[in-house]
Amino acid sequence: MEGLLGKKVGMTQIFMEDGAAVPVTVIQAGPCLVVQRKAADKDGYDAVQLGLVEESAPKHVNQPTYGHFKAHGVTPTRRLNEFEIDADAELSPGDEVKCSLFSVDDYVDVIGTSKGKGFQGVIKRHGFGGGRATHGSMFHRAPGSIGQASDPSRVFPGTKMPGQTGNKRVTVKNLRVVKIDEERNLLFVRGAVPGPKQGYLAIRRAKRG
Repeated sequence: MEGLLGKKVGMTQIFMEDGAAVPVTVIQAGPCLVVQRKAADKDGYDAVQLGLVEESAPKHVNQPTYGHFKAHGVTPTRRLNEFEIDADAELSPGDEVKCSLFSVDDYVDVIGTSKGKGFQGVIKRHGFGGGRATHGSMFHRAPGSIGQASDPSRVFPGTKMPGQTGNKRVTVKNLRVVKIDEERNLLFVRGAVPGPKQGYLAIRRAKRG
């Protein structure tokens, strides 16, 4: 099993045995229900579709989504995600997956949606240095030149300019699992993860590193 879904609880710190204070993010990892099992002979790949079980079930579920859950005999959930799985793994719709999937000192990749910052200029969005702050410069937070006049007489795609900042899919790689609370389904990983509190996350085993 490659991973599971969760929600960000917040950040705190844990004191290790040697007295070092380690910043950690607390993640409500699961429990998750297997909604659908996909096989290579039918779907072309082996995976499971997981749904995150929350305290309150969704009140409004459209008919196509409701039919999908009903066909597999599983209670509807707000969040769905697919994870790779071995072909010989014995998992079927209705099975439960918990944070005990991971162990202390495992390394994981955490995927989430970063906080939205709205429309921002190039200094906040891209880290530009800006112009001189002296009197009369009239060039403080502007981006400067974005292209040439006569040749090629256009702005190249991908030029760093002001625009929407944040609210994007972000993957933070190689975070070490410091502690696991199986009773409360809590996962403590070293470092920060993307998104606000109560934001949805996907936690998977680290692919590199």
